[in-house]
Amino acid sequence: MRLIGYIAILFALVVFSSISVLGFPDGAPVDACVKPRANQPYHGEARSQPLNTSPYKIVASSSQYGPGSQITVTIGGAPFKGFFLQARDSKTNEWIGSWAQTPNTNTHAECSAVTHADPDDKEQATFLWNAPPNARGNVYFTGTVLKDYAVFWSELVSQTAQ
Repeated sequence: MRLIGYIAILFALVVFSSISVLGFPDGAPVDACVKPRANQPYHGEARSQPLNTSPYKIVASSSQYGPGSQITVTIGGAPFKGFFLQARDSKTNEWIGSWAQTPNTNTHAECSAVTHADPDDKEQATFLWNAPPNARGNVYFTGTVLKDYAVFWSELVSQTAQ
């Protein structure tokens, strides 16, 4: 009887330990859009690393959009586990457009965001952003890239491919 009790305690420790280590293996929840530290993970005491130390780049194929146009956005620079990106209008800073569903991503249409859908290491990730059907203007992409659960860079901003 005591052996069963020890096994149950050990099992509970293993299960709860793995939950805290994995965090959100299928991407950021939609409330990441509106928390006080928007677009940043709430991973315990971990905080964003200084932007000037980021090994990552977000590169967009364009910063201008027209009705129904699409922009390719790529994250690269070093291996990473996760990401959370938003599309924002350059003038108003409002969420804008939508993301095409691509392999290993989840989208949050409520706030024009795309996030990872698995906890695997990634060398690069490429997404397709859809402009609003009847608008034109300028867009930028901003968000967070996670090296791992506790090491991440937030408020990264896209560059336009030359």
